[in-house]
Amino acid sequence: MILDGKAIAQDVRQRIRKESDVLRGKGVTAGLAAVLVGEDPASAIYVRNKRKACDAVGIYSDGHQLPQETTQQQLLDLVDRLNRDPRIHGILIQLPLPDHLDTQQILRAVSPAKDVDGLHPYNVGRLMMGQPDFVPCTPSGVIAILDYHQIPIEGRTAVVVGRSNLVGRPLAMLLMHRHATVTICHSRTRDLPEVCRRADILVAAMGKPRFIRKEMVREGAVVIDVGINRLPDGKLVGDVDYEAVFPTAGWITPVPGGVGPMTITMLLQNTLQSAGRTLSGAQAQTD
Repeated sequence: MILDGKAIAQDVRQRIRKESDVLRGKGVTAGLAAVLVGEDPASAIYVRNKRKACDAVGIYSDGHQLPQETTQQQLLDLVDRLNRDPRIHGILIQLPLPDHLDTQQILRAVSPAKDVDGLHPYNVGRLMMGQPDFVPCTPSGVIAILDYHQIPIEGRTAVVVGRSNLVGRPLAMLLMHRHATVTICHSRTRDLPEVCRRADILVAAMGKPRFIRKEMVREGAVVIDVGINRLPDGKLVGDVDYEAVFPTAGWITPVPGGVGPMTITMLLQNTLQSAGRTLSGAQAQTD
């Protein structure tokens, strides 16, 4: 069965729109600032899609496209201004940044209270401790897809192929917090096909087109494809050989239209959550 992330995202965004309208009626308009450095076409498209999504659910979007030669200090100064801007409740630093910039220093400069991408060490630490606040958007989108279809996580064997800080590691933590038994695989994993075949829930997040083949998937497994790769002919494909794996999998996400729409949706949800805290804090000060 296909796990249609686009359809799930539409349902969730309708709820976000309603909650955004309620918040605006109380005097707070959620605001998201997106910062893009350079002219990377894929990043530019991604940021543009995020701004369109903000507009559709009533979230104020503030875009900052900076030249490739932007210095570390200039970017830090912008982050500082956004941290202090009361209109902004979430700050998105579009990755990857140009090589001459220190990505980790920039991410640490974002206020944890506005870190709606969940990449600040404070939020990473809370996730590790089982007390998550803002969680990276793609991993939380994967969990949302599983929950939407009431796919059990507790007691299941989950295999995550890929150990990036953006997807693999935080997703493994979320699955463990839901009482799955989790294995993280990577380029040095021995007998990777055998490890993958043990999975009740198999997540592909390594950035290699059609890497997960039919013989790596157990009959009836849930297959979540986080990858998005553009082939030389322009076609978009995931990290899973979708056509070959589809007959074997019990559930599977397509590419495009699977995890991708949920990533942006969870960014909207985190931004709305941050804005709601602003209202809660203002009310507390008046009590």
